[in-house]
Amino acid sequence: MERRSFVGQAGLAGILAAGVAPAVQAQTVLRWRLASSFPKALDTIYGAAEVFAKKVGEMSGGKFQISVHAGGELMPAFGVVDGVQNATVEMAHTAPYYFFGKDETFAIGCAIPFGLNSRQMTAWQYEGNGLKLMREFYANYNIVHFPMGNTGAQMGGWYRKEIKTVADVKGLKMRIGGFAGRVLERMGGVPQNIPGGEIYQALEKGTIDAAEWVGPYDDLKLGFFKVAPFYHYPGWWEGGPQLDLYINTKAFNGLSAEYKAIVEAAAAYAHTEMQAKYDARNPAALTQLLANKTKLVQMPVPVMDLAFQESMGLYSELMAKNPNWKKVYSDYAAFRKESNRWFRYTEAFFDNYMQSKVNKL
Repeated sequence: MERRSFVGQAGLAGILAAGVAPAVQAQTVLRWRLASSFPKALDTIYGAAEVFAKKVGEMSGGKFQISVHAGGELMPAFGVVDGVQNATVEMAHTAPYYFFGKDETFAIGCAIPFGLNSRQMTAWQYEGNGLKLMREFYANYNIVHFPMGNTGAQMGGWYRKEIKTVADVKGLKMRIGGFAGRVLERMGGVPQNIPGGEIYQALEKGTIDAAEWVGPYDDLKLGFFKVAPFYHYPGWWEGGPQLDLYINTKAFNGLSAEYKAIVEAAAAYAHTEMQAKYDARNPAALTQLLANKTKLVQMPVPVMDLAFQESMGLYSELMAKNPNWKKVYSDYAAFRKESNRWFRYTEAFFDNYMQSKVNKL
């Protein structure tokens, strides 16, 4: 019997009984889990993973579904590297510098004190050697990464007492993200690595003296202004912190070429969208914070100078003892030098001029 005749006479029941499945039956839905390091309350930084998952679903016609889980839901907020490495989950969205304790090189993939700004970081990753070098490093942890979000330059945090001199840093118990705590420690401070969802209580109870998170939009939602009135700027440790999408290497390699392309495109979309949200929402949030009697204070230059000195000293020490750091940071530092030479004559001067004029209109 000809196949055309068989299909016409047997119908669907006959096909299934004969063990011949139509093409649509073979297209099963792929379901992955993504563990975030952030609480759901932060629609910007946590939301980037949801934006990514939604785009993957849309571009795959619903055939590739990713569920997003907040920090602590599937695993601790700071346990996501182990989760991806061990294939407990296929994906994670996090700030790489949280894991500097495993290797300081993680921090370069996010932000280091007096490092790249957000545009420079994106340029180093996509057009410099950043993506290549960091992927070579992450291969040691069974991870493939994609840039997926940047907050832009961050604020310098909330303080129960104003920082006026270098002496005020001595003994300061501060929640500070990741690697920057190493520098604060060298300055005489006492760094605390606390997940975002636990910062308010620690600051309210006086367990810590100060805390930094991101900037006005998130900080307003977290309510820090209620328990610490002094809002210092800038966050010299986070000129352009990048968030990353981590994927288990075996899981990623098992995807079709189409799905790999979808993941890459969706991550790039979420990367851009996240910073756009911060840039659009921080100004109004800052106005609201000031209306709530927040005291906006510039970080004293002597404090900045000491932080810069200690940062460069730390990097020199790591160059001598950590081969991974030396390999990645050497390229990063060269890129930073060239990029700042260019930005100095264009972006920086233009921005300073416009900010001095527009605010007078």
